[in-house]
Amino acid sequence: MRIFTATLSTETNTFSSIPTGWSCFEERGIERGAGGVTRDGAGGLMRLWGEMAAADGHEVVHSLAADAAPAGRTVRAVYEALRDEILADARREGPFDVALLLLHGAMAADGYDDCEGDLLTGLRAVVGAETIIGVELDLHCHLTPAMMEAANVIITFKEYPHIDAGRRGRELFHICIGAAAGQTRPVMALFDCKMVGMFPTPEGTMAEFVAEMQAQEGRDGVLSLSLGHGFPWGDVEGGGVKVLAVADKDLAGAQGVARRFGERFFSLRHEVTSPGLSIDDALDTALAAPAGLTVIADKADNTGGGAPGDSTFFLRRVCERGLSDVAIGPLWDPVAVRFCLDAGVGAKLRLRIGGKCGPESGDPVDLEVTVRGVSDDHVQRGLGALSHFGKAAWIECEGVHVVLVERRMQAFSPDLFTNIGLPLEAMRIVVVKSSAHFRAGFAPIATAILTTIGPGTLLENYDALPYRKRDLNYWPRVEDPFASAP
Repeated sequence: MRIFTATLSTETNTFSSIPTGWSCFEERGIERGAGGVTRDGAGGLMRLWGEMAAADGHEVVHSLAADAAPAGRTVRAVYEALRDEILADARREGPFDVALLLLHGAMAADGYDDCEGDLLTGLRAVVGAETIIGVELDLHCHLTPAMMEAANVIITFKEYPHIDAGRRGRELFHICIGAAAGQTRPVMALFDCKMVGMFPTPEGTMAEFVAEMQAQEGRDGVLSLSLGHGFPWGDVEGGGVKVLAVADKDLAGAQGVARRFGERFFSLRHEVTSPGLSIDDALDTALAAPAGLTVIADKADNTGGGAPGDSTFFLRRVCERGLSDVAIGPLWDPVAVRFCLDAGVGAKLRLRIGGKCGPESGDPVDLEVTVRGVSDDHVQRGLGALSHFGKAAWIECEGVHVVLVERRMQAFSPDLFTNIGLPLEAMRIVVVKSSAHFRAGFAPIATAILTTIGPGTLLENYDALPYRKRDLNYWPRVEDPFASAP
């Protein structure tokens, strides 16, 4: 068989004022099939698909692999250029039996609320009706009619943190190859749970629900079952939580399974959400905890959801309260990083930190700091790959330690701190700018993990987000949106 692969991924916070332009994609790396794709680059999953195809004797054509950190809408010309390159490759190199794409599912551009649906519609027109199009999405996706119409198979990640991209990619490959060989005929069905929220999966009710989905796969003709969590800060039509079932030939069966699991998830809505703490409550709880390291998640400034990563609310309160043995990071401030690198390790200087991007970032904080460490290429490992911060600096002010970075990126693992020399074993509190992806790395060294609810860009006031495009009949804005539906 001949297989086409491509990647185009970014998560769009439509409330963010940070444009997603060429530099955002170039920071993460743009790879092209002619030059090769790498495991740690944007084309990591494409490389996996290529290896699987080669092992089975299939021919693979890799197209574009482009990925950008979450931010605001993608600049229209940038999206159109990336889309058109993928379509041009498919047109030039076809025909294909299978097309496999890694997309995000919540990408929006100027003039396009559903980039994935637009891209897949264009791809279907190029490859024709007989080609099996398979798509892997981040679970924070908007599952739209255009995506469902253009693709044969859609699978989302099941885990948040996203530790299962490779496993889902393997499943998608096998389902699509089987369909192209005539062994199955996939059909898809959606159920809208009419919910908005964020739902980490490592433990409790969410872990049990994921296990229930996996137990259903392979039974009653079900090929795949996904829970699309939706992305709360993407104001587009059709957002929110949805269950997606893929079945072999039996559309009614797929619809029944999607409804059953969707209604089950809706019934768990109060169990799968939990409120966070205020900054001061989190600090008080950490200070009262037994000896050991307490990790606090600054969820409202998570760049993984499109926040700037430069908010100063935690830093200001830690300094105002006179706390010490506290580490905070990563804080995005390229200007401060440059000053620190120019000054060098050991230098003492007055430094204005953070608060650059607007009211949601807080005011800048002015401190007398000592530069404790610098890096020209600071990296951390997370979600199975290396993440590059560019230049970075570790500064300290009276026992408060901050890792400043040149590139926007959330915290994934302790080496965010240790790779620049900051000894976490000497800290009592670590504040990470992340929502959930940090857990896998920090849980083994933490005696407690706390989460906060703001202030910042990603406020979890799901019942009052200022939506203009999506339907407002959803929980928690409405206690029972099914009863309220027309």
